[in-house]
Amino acid sequence: MAEKDAEIGFKKDTVSKLLTGFFKEDKTRRGDAALLMAEMLRVFVQEAAVRSQKQAESEDCDQVDIEHFEKILPQLLLDF
Repeated sequence: MAEKDAEIGFKKDTVSKLLTGFFKEDKTRRGDAALLMAEMLRVFVQEAAVRSQKQAESEDCDQVDIEHFEKILPQLLLDF
């Protein structure tokens, strides 16, 4: 398993390509917008992982499964 201090993120190029497909204005497609979106994605994924882990623990499971993620997904979408 990876170290707890190791940080996983999204590549700026990948986020820029996603932004290009969904936003019309040039200033929202690159630069600071891509960095901000990458950070938002990182926080969203991290929150999903923590909530899924807590759901698994509440069900006395040793491993997080897709079912745990599916159970927390509605509340995750409402919070963001």
